[in-house]
Amino acid sequence: MKALELIIERIILSSRWILVAFYIGLVAALAVYAVSFGYKLLKIASGVFALDEAEMILAMLSLIDAALVASLIVMVMISGYENFVSRFDEASEADNEVSFLGKLDSGSLKIKVASSIVAISSIHLLQVFLNADKYADGKIMWLTFMHLAFVASAVMLGFLEKLMSVTSKNDLKDKG
Repeated sequence: MKALELIIERIILSSRWILVAFYIGLVAALAVYAVSFGYKLLKIASGVFALDEAEMILAMLSLIDAALVASLIVMVMISGYENFVSRFDEASEADNEVSFLGKLDSGSLKIKVASSIVAISSIHLLQVFLNADKYADGKIMWLTFMHLAFVASAVMLGFLEKLMSVTSKNDLKDKG
């Protein structure tokens, strides 16, 4: 019976390597998104003298939004791989080059993802407000409510993470 238990445990632990397919897929998605970003940048650059100030601000916000989304993808890929699959060997060899590796646990990752989503939502909402005449009041209201829901979720995640860290510190004191 113990041998069967060991086999099942090995299979379950080895299954984490299936996640690598998802992370490689995210790398491919990031490459496609980079091409899309390049196209947007060329489009903006070609119309730089034709765009008025408001259109240029909207175009820049669009590029910032794309950069935030790309950063979110990278953050999820790296920290997900580190937390669930395997540590990066380069993190210990070249500490200065990749010093961020291994510093995001799943709790701080959730907060960073939520913060990124709030930032992306903020930029999108700002774009909507700058083009308010093109949107129905009801749609602006719902977009604002959705943004506030993202903000509230991020605040709650931060509060819960802080509560968890205080609780775990108190547990360590009680054991020590």
